Amino acid sequence: MNRKDLQTIIYAEKAKEENNKYKYKIHVCCGAGCISSGSEEVLKKLQEEIKQRELENEIEIVPTGCMGPCNQGPLIKFEPNHTIYQKVDCSNIASIVQNQIIDKKPIEEMLLFANFRTKAFINAQEDPFFKKQLKITLKNCGDINPEKLEDYLVHDGYKALDKVLFEMSSEDVIAEIKHSRMRGRGGAGYPTGLKWETVYKYISNQKYVICNGDEGDPGAFMDRSVLEGNPHRVLEGMLIAGYAVGANKGFAYIRGEYPLAIKRFELAIKQARKMGLLGNNILGSNFSFDIEIRIGAGAFVCGEETALIASIEGKRGTPRPRPPFPAESGLWGKPTLINNVETFAGIAPIINNGGEWYSEIGTPKSAGTKVFALAGKINISGLIEVPMGTSLHEIVYDIGGGIQHDHEFKAAQTGGPSGGCIPAQHIDVKMDYESLINLGSIMGSGGLIIMDNYTEMVDVARFFMEFCMDESCGKCVPCRVGTKMMHDLIKKINDGKGTKIDLERLEELAVYVKETSLCGLGASAPNPLLSTLRYFRNEYEEKIQKA
Repeated sequence: MNRKDLQTIIYAEKAKEENNKYKYKIHVCCGAGCISSGSEEVLKKLQEEIKQRELENEIEIVPTGCMGPCNQGPLIKFEPNHTIYQKVDCSNIASIVQNQIIDKKPIEEMLLFANFRTKAFINAQEDPFFKKQLKITLKNCGDINPEKLEDYLVHDGYKALDKVLFEMSSEDVIAEIKHSRMRGRGGAGYPTGLKWETVYKYISNQKYVICNGDEGDPGAFMDRSVLEGNPHRVLEGMLIAGYAVGANKGFAYIRGEYPLAIKRFELAIKQARKMGLLGNNILGSNFSFDIEIRIGAGAFVCGEETALIASIEGKRGTPRPRPPFPAESGLWGKPTLINNVETFAGIAPIINNGGEWYSEIGTPKSAGTKVFALAGKINISGLIEVPMGTSLHEIVYDIGGGIQHDHEFKAAQTGGPSGGCIPAQHIDVKMDYESLINLGSIMGSGGLIIMDNYTEMVDVARFFMEFCMDESCGKCVPCRVGTKMMHDLIKKINDGKGTKIDLERLEELAVYVKETSLCGLGASAPNPLLSTLRYFRNEYEEKIQKA
């Protein structure tokens, strides 16, 4: 088959022609955050307004995934001027269309993003929130309709898969990923190319690829937003991984609390099958691969890969000792590759642009970009993507617009229940794997919770310990019993009833639980406690003195 005759290429060309016929585009954020703020009603009202003004042939209305500044939603964006309006409701629609499209005078008052700054930009790309980001994983999120395959094809969708199938061997693909120095974005930061190479080297009549979408850290919504905003990008990454390691079957394990992500990824699978991008002899090649969705039941421990595998197999989601690692003996005892959503979403750009291109972004040991879910006491909370090595100060005060109500920055919690707190004296820290570890925290999957000077750090430690205690699967004693004992001691201290002996016992327990737990949940559960003790010990001691 001549590659110029491929249905995807023909379809993409037709979609580009259709795409170019409109004079304006209005993007309406229909990610889960904006939907909860009423964006579906805004979308419907906007469609009615455009129809009433008989502008359907000039303006295309595009429901998109997350645009980024989630707490400012509902958001609508006008192209080609990149003008974004925030906190829009149905009563604003007529005046916005009149001013933006008819009079060509954007509203510069309360609705223009981001109006709390000294200057709100008509071109939102000039605002620090967008200007200081570098979108690779999130590219096209907020710009395309995630439920239309043709929108993805217009933006070079499945171009990387085509290149892999017809120009590269499995070894070539793995070499490119290794050259990129990409590290897995699920939390541990293990080199992606090395993991792929390990699975590839095992000989088996059956191998599997698993996408871990069981994101469960409090305040984290990176994977959910990618699945909602650009599901075909994740699908393409899984296909390329399957080709590289020699697998013909994939599973996407998605958290049950993400119904919109499940719906859109399920639709993407159906569209890909219809287009010949999934199934037998993909695009006329010798490569066959198919994907199924498995829905998680909300157990945080199933983010751990062996517990996740058990859950897919229909067993209770509990971890098992390693080795053997899943690369050797994973799903149903077969070699299995597991990466998270963000990792798979970053594969196609590496294939299209080359490993060298990706490796030059970030720091010498942490290449590429990182997606963070920015939440807490910050003016702009939402989804961001920055080069590895960007300072926490830049994220908080430039991209995030500073602390709410002009309060002082006190700490940032990174890595969720497995991570730690970064205090104000280290706000200039570079956000990369090594720098965070040196401070007693971790990158994790990308949760970034900002705290102000009114936050009580002992209560923060109590919250995360309670979370780990509730989410423990109970399989091993150190985690099952240890997290409960630590929680009770922290609560006792937080309630002003603790003693110095309680504090000493708490620290001793933290070491035991960390060193003897079966899996990462228990081993990392003491981290928030230990980091708050390291930087805010005085707050523990003050509560003890009051006892």
